[in-house]
Amino acid sequence: MRILILGGDGYLGWPTAMRFSSRGHDVHVVDNYLRRSAHREAGTDSLTPIAPDLHARVAAWHEVTGRTITVTEGDLNDWETVETVFRDVQPQAVVHYGEMPSAPYSMKDRAHAVFTQTNNVVGTLNVLWAIRDLAPDCHLVKLGTMGEYGTPNIDIEEGYLQIVHNGRTDYLPFPKLPGSMYHLSKVHDSHNIHFACRVWGLRATDLNQGVVYGIQTDETRLDDRLLTRFDYDDVFGTALNRFCLQAVIGHPLTVYGKGGQTRGYLNIVDTLRCIELAVTHPAQAGEFRVFNQFTESFSVLDLAELVQKAGAEVGLDVAIGAVNNPRIEQEEHYYNPAHTKLLDLGLRPHLLSAELVESMFSVIARFKDRVIPDHILPRDRWRPQT
Repeated sequence: MRILILGGDGYLGWPTAMRFSSRGHDVHVVDNYLRRSAHREAGTDSLTPIAPDLHARVAAWHEVTGRTITVTEGDLNDWETVETVFRDVQPQAVVHYGEMPSAPYSMKDRAHAVFTQTNNVVGTLNVLWAIRDLAPDCHLVKLGTMGEYGTPNIDIEEGYLQIVHNGRTDYLPFPKLPGSMYHLSKVHDSHNIHFACRVWGLRATDLNQGVVYGIQTDETRLDDRLLTRFDYDDVFGTALNRFCLQAVIGHPLTVYGKGGQTRGYLNIVDTLRCIELAVTHPAQAGEFRVFNQFTESFSVLDLAELVQKAGAEVGLDVAIGAVNNPRIEQEEHYYNPAHTKLLDLGLRPHLLSAELVESMFSVIARFKDRVIPDHILPRDRWRPQT
């Protein structure tokens, strides 16, 4: 299968490219190195050393495995780039990671908010028009987020909800309560993709992903040159990844507020499997599917206590700290989202355990001299300063 991966230089994009390539698919990746430039702007970096660009990465992949991945360095907001890639590759499936992926980044200030929404929404619109006009049978697999739903006081379904109102019934998209300008951009994407399926007959799967953790996959273990990035900073680092690094370097775990914020989580290995299942079981023409992509739910405090316990098993004295919450979010709430559709397709989850956390400790310890301590505590507040 010809598979186009947008955002192929990222934390998930690069392992996904290697996974499909290892299974014999023709893989082409596109990236404009947005995450790298955002880190340079902030003075931060990946904990794991990563190759300087995609050309170096695919060269290492070819040397280690004999397999080929092709590359375009370009921006999805540039129509000429998108048009050229779709004409040349003629993809049968598009895996779309190619967006600015950080809620804190999107809430820094007006400029970052505007960039986030422009970058994400316009880039996805370009992709939709390219599929419509240049690859109409292509299946779009778009990485969404569970953050689109927010934390409503009802059970969260997978994308749709049956509504009964004034004696009439319909099956409609589940209401959205996003908590940041980034999550809002994902909501706009979902609406635009749904429209394209309804009106143009495109086929798409929206993967509302939970929070991803982990460092290694089968492919990254082959050679250090194939490592994916690992972010631990206050802008791009996700909760469990941050806590594991903080435990290794002896920094108190940064629990925001009461720590009751509950979200869905999954291992990076399960992300790759979910993407693979979505690609190999495509949506029908005109169908807009929504899968909730996570395996377990935890509160922030649950994760901190698990990391503390795992640390004790390997001789780490892990303290749990309290940090004034820089975000505007409910710290105690109901949370019960459905997530059966990927299980029905064959997902067999790798559930979180102390042993898995300890394996993350060992990789982090190898690179702990690369930590930039000044960027662990949150700097940006979402509430206007008075």
